[in-house]
Amino acid sequence: MARPKEQTARRSEIIAAARRAIAARGLAGLRIKDVAQEAGLSPGSVSYYYRDFEDLLAEVHQDAVDRFYWQRLHAIEAVADPAGQLIALVKAGVPAGGDDPTCRVLYELHVHAARNRTHAVLMTALFDREVSLYRQVLRTLPLDAGAADTVAANAVALEDAYGLHIVGRNAHVTPETARANILAYLTSATGVTLKG
Repeated sequence: MARPKEQTARRSEIIAAARRAIAARGLAGLRIKDVAQEAGLSPGSVSYYYRDFEDLLAEVHQDAVDRFYWQRLHAIEAVADPAGQLIALVKAGVPAGGDDPTCRVLYELHVHAARNRTHAVLMTALFDREVSLYRQVLRTLPLDAGAADTVAANAVALEDAYGLHIVGRNAHVTPETARANILAYLTSATGVTLKG
């Protein structure tokens, strides 16, 4: 039996491999053997660590949620003024392109939320955490709390909508256009001029 430290490292490797497999192939039809191939392991080795494939998918989803949230938090921590923080949030919240690996994994697993409570909880948690980041910045502006909450939720919903089009390769929606449109909404909602 492997030591706990080795088991943790192996689980991390399998999660990373599953993340890559989902980003490359999508979730539909994904099997243990696809993850094993990506990890350079046997399907039996993956099954040793994850007897239930849904448990592996839940850990991949949690990992993607955490990565996405912390990336966004670090983006606003690197900027001092609220306008710069809003620009940083939008930049970090919109996929870099159709092949953005973290966003591809999140969208694949978010769709799974309609059929699986664990994934629905993770999707909701990410939305709430992202709204909290916007709320944190917006409440430093002269907006009442209710308006800040509404603007924060709308900004996240816009990012999600544009992100889906970007990852889905809609030829009419680019990351640059999406960011510009979200910043235009935030400028209108806050009265702060935002250009990124």
